[in-house]
Order: sequence, then C-alpha cells, then structure tokens
Amino acid sequence: MPPAPELGVRGPPAEHPTMTRSRVIRLLLGGAVLVGAVALAAPASSQPPSQWEVRRQIAALGWQRGPTEAHLGSTAILDVREGQAFLDAPNTRRFLELTENPPRDNHYTLVGPEMKWFAIFFFEDSGYVKDDETLDADALLASLKDSDKSANAERQRLGIPPLHTEGWHVAPHYDALTKRLEWGLRLSGPDGHPTINYTIRFLGRRGVMHATLVSEPDTLERDIAQFKASLTGYSFAAGERYAEFRAGDRVAEYGLAALVLGGAAAVATKSGFAKALGKFVVAGLVALGGAVSAAIRKFRRRG
Repeated sequence: MPPAPELGVRGPPAEHPTMTRSRVIRLLLGGAVLVGAVALAAPASSQPPSQWEVRRQIAALGWQRGPTEAHLGSTAILDVREGQAFLDAPNTRRFLELTENPPRDNHYTLVGPEMKWFAIFFFEDSGYVKDDETLDADALLASLKDSDKSANAERQRLGIPPLHTEGWHVAPHYDALTKRLEWGLRLSGPDGHPTINYTIRFLGRRGVMHATLVSEPDTLERDIAQFKASLTGYSFAAGERYAEFRAGDRVAEYGLAALVLGGAAAVATKSGFAKALGKFVVAGLVALGGAVSAAIRKFRRRG
C-alpha cells in the first residue's frame, strides 16, 4: 500500500465543495493514516470497522509528499512543502467521497503538516473577472444567509447534514496587488458545532482559482498562517496570469461580490472530516470533517 501522507447563490455557477473538517481530521489522525505509515495496525475495539476501512482507503490514495511541485491541471503550479501532501484530481474526487463530501472532478487537495488542516483547490473557467467593485460585507452576509435554505435543500438531497451561516470570521477583502480575494465564514451544523471556512480566490486571465481551507476554530489562526505561507509557492502558469489579459479574451459577467456569494457555498465544515474527514456545503467547501484528529472533528464544504 502506498505510504500515507505526513501529515467545511447568486453569481457564478458554484461547484465549490463545503467541508466539515472534524470528521476528516479524526479519520486522518485517528490511527492508521499517519505520516509515512506503510502498514496499518489493527483498529481499537471501540472503533467502528467502517471508520477503519475509510482510514485504510484514505491512506491508500495516491499522496504526493512534499517537497514536490504539484500541477493544478494546466492552469497553475503549487510548491508542496516538506511535511505536506497533495492529491491530484482523480484522488481528490475519491477523497471527497470518503469524507462524505459531494465528489467533484478537477479538484485538488493540499494537506498541512500532521494533517492539522487541508485545502481544496479548483479552477473556474469563468473568464476575466474585473476587480473594480467595492465590497459591502453586511449586504454579502445577508445574501449568504438568505441562500441557506436552498443550499440545505440540495444538501438534504445528497444526504448531507445542513449548514447555517453564522457570520464573518474575516470580512471579505481584496488585494489589488496580488489579485487575491479573501474571507472567512463561520458556519454551524445540526449539533451547533462551529466550522470556519477560510476562502481565497486567485484572479487569473481566464478565470478564478478557488482555494478553501478547512480548519478548527481553536487552531484556525495558526492554520491560516501556515496555509497562506504555503501559497507563496502558488503561481498561475505562463499565459494564465491576470496581467496577461488581452483584448478579445472572455470577460466574466460578474465581479468580486458574486465570487463571495458563489464561493460561500463552497465552504467546508468540520463535522464531516472528523467522521471521515469532512463535508462540503453545496455551493462550496465546508471544512475538514474529522479524520485528521479528534481536534478537527468534521469536515465538509460546498460542492
């Protein structure tokens, strides 16, 4: 078996998974899926066989361990650091299934050191997004809360527990120099356990790269710092950068605010990952559910 890694609207169409980090983290850290593990020990008597099997299958995925250079399709490149691990698109689809997130094609996974957090990436070929819009955080939050009903109807259809928008952990803000839009959204599941999805959108010439961090509230600030430090190794491929826009290129029919609204459904929650690794919110990533460790409890996000 391959070695395991070292280690939760209106606007653009959203295929953003929502993840619950708790379950995913528990699954990942819960026993066998440890860094460099080659063989799995027998599960503890208190551990349900189904969870053990999920851990075994997660460990058997095609993890690319850092340091290495990972490709997000032909659109971008990410330097995977020592202690981190990466899954390509086919393996990420399976990872999402195993962590009870809606499976998605052309998504990629980055897992942080000791599996304390993970992030899902995918490129939305929406066209060039103009960045000349002013963001109204209060109005955006109201719109996200209004979208909970329809998003949860879809989650119910998929057999996924509902998620509810609570508020901003970090209000949406855009950096015109780096062409990055960022925000952190607080979510809650049926048990009231909080989940925070920290989201970054990289604007490119032909569309937007979505990146959603799945983490636990008690380690969020540390995990955000590690995640953002990892992104210093991210770059669009030649010809795909925002500054390389040319007359005649397709221009998106929406701006920054719509990215926040569409991207919110793609947030991750902690409840799924903890069980297995996470969950996805219908429009986005929720968070690492519960495999990474008992601390992260559940993971899921928009999907």
